[in-house]
Amino acid sequence: MSAMLSEESRIANVSGAVLTGGASSRMGQDKARMMVGGVPSATRVVRVLESVVSEVLVVGGDPPDVASARFVPDGEGPDSSLRGLTSALAAATAPRLLVVATDMPLITADLLLLLIAHPEAEAVVPCVDDRPQPLCALYDRAAALECATARLSAGDLALRSVLDGLETRFVTQSDLAKVDPRGLALTNVNTPDALQHVEEWLEQGG
Repeated sequence: MSAMLSEESRIANVSGAVLTGGASSRMGQDKARMMVGGVPSATRVVRVLESVVSEVLVVGGDPPDVASARFVPDGEGPDSSLRGLTSALAAATAPRLLVVATDMPLITADLLLLLIAHPEAEAVVPCVDDRPQPLCALYDRAAALECATARLSAGDLALRSVLDGLETRFVTQSDLAKVDPRGLALTNVNTPDALQHVEEWLEQGG
């Protein structure tokens, strides 16, 4: 069962942001608006973030309207995930920021709370098969904004470069398994085949 905080107990010193920009070239449709279990992907991610934190942003692109979240347009710079991350960091008001990509519609509150509870660092990043997931991560807003802005200005768009410039703690797959035993929460739905697999899993009661 996923964790769910009451409105009064939602975490105020952490903001949340859904990154909804991107070309969606492999998917062939806007990933923020693609229907997952009958709900737009971006809306699903917003709802999970809202169950954990008080402020939620929807950043970039042309996402579905989610009245409870604040829309933030992408800032200047090359079209990239780094631009979205930088825009989110600049717009958030809390000292730490949970960032989740819109193509992770199976993200859970339990996993997000695990990131928040992890020993603090400038970035707390889960790893899947030894691959860091910087688009589902917790950032120290001030430190990450300074680093991300510098990388964006220099044209160094690799998110791994941002992690290399921060004090980063990685959450291992074994730790993730404690809250996500099926290993599904960080599924990237970025192709039609991936979407079909997720829909089949949801239809089976996932």
